[in-house]
Amino acid sequence: MLYGTYATERFVPEPAKAAPSSDRTPFQRDRARVLHSSALRRLAAKTQVVEVGQADFPRTRLTHSLECAQIGRELGGALGCDPDLVDAACLAHDLGHPPFGHNGEQALAAFAAPCGGFEGNAQSLRLLTRIEAKIPGAGLNLTRATLDATLKYPWLASEGRSKYGAYDDDAEIFAWIRDGAKPGRPCLEAQIMDWADDVAYSVHDLEDGLHSGLITLENLKDHQQKSTIAELTRTEYCAPGSVELGELMEVFDGLLKLECWPSSFDGAPQTAAAVKNLTSELIGRFCRAAQSATQQVSVVQAASSRCSHLADDLEVPRQQRLECALLKGVTAGYVMGRAGAAASQARERAVLTELAQALAATAPQSLDPMFRPAYEAASSEPARLRVIVDQVSSLTDTSALAWHARLT
Repeated sequence: MLYGTYATERFVPEPAKAAPSSDRTPFQRDRARVLHSSALRRLAAKTQVVEVGQADFPRTRLTHSLECAQIGRELGGALGCDPDLVDAACLAHDLGHPPFGHNGEQALAAFAAPCGGFEGNAQSLRLLTRIEAKIPGAGLNLTRATLDATLKYPWLASEGRSKYGAYDDDAEIFAWIRDGAKPGRPCLEAQIMDWADDVAYSVHDLEDGLHSGLITLENLKDHQQKSTIAELTRTEYCAPGSVELGELMEVFDGLLKLECWPSSFDGAPQTAAAVKNLTSELIGRFCRAAQSATQQVSVVQAASSRCSHLADDLEVPRQQRLECALLKGVTAGYVMGRAGAAASQARERAVLTELAQALAATAPQSLDPMFRPAYEAASSEPARLRVIVDQVSSLTDTSALAWHARLT
């Protein structure tokens, strides 16, 4: 795909780089900026599924983002997108997630209601375009195309949807990014990033669950347990009315009959290698299906228009969409729904709420120096509250607990 000067434009113009760095493409530079950012490093101590510090094996938000980037880079390259652009978007897609994963997101969404709410994806855009220190007032100052590729939900919070890509406070930069784009539809690179995200966490969370012992191959063979997981999947991970339980059970049975599933798992080298092979085969299955379906659409479009171009959308077959959803259901049922998880999550939400309240009562002195100027410059109570939310969401799981202990 050819990317012109419009796609590579930056919100704040920058002087040309001297050789040899001038040989790097704008998207290589974007990827480097995300890779070296403070926000990416902090993901090393933010929960993915299993709490940080509970074991050495489970993934964090950082390892998930690195794996997502590898999947997205290869799939994007195969479909004619710039690999560095997709790589950068995948690395950046989770930067705005707060401590304690989606559980922490719920707590901050409630606390931030007076200033417009909280959403991890919108917070990622805020980090990239405001908070991260590279170009004052413009965050990392990434190219238009790279920023657009991070927007899996390309609409503002004021549209009233549960998920959104930008707060209304960031409407100006959002409009600049989306200028000329079809309203409400993510670009092809953002769709690739989104599918790479789904593939990475559905497959890798299954792997982590097997190693933790919370998911067992024996449970997955039990008809009643499969039915429970299928119903959970239909409720939580499928659009209302889009699939019947019978179809999901049929897909689930077919998925579990694939030859790549090991017959047993006990953590020993041989069975650990078998699980790693399972991970590899499932990722390959999901990516090949999307690549093949998208390329078929591209051929049809090129023939009908008598010109060669990429498909406008990533095409993922229904079979693989449902298989991926079922893997999410497996993790939700056995890992996130495990005994004691609800009480632990309630405590995490309380920690973030109490911490945010303590910071609001003692700011700006209690804030990190990075956030004090924004707080002091804020002209309204909602604007000051947004800075408090920025501070809390920037913390890791471990630092949030330490700040809470110190301030409360």
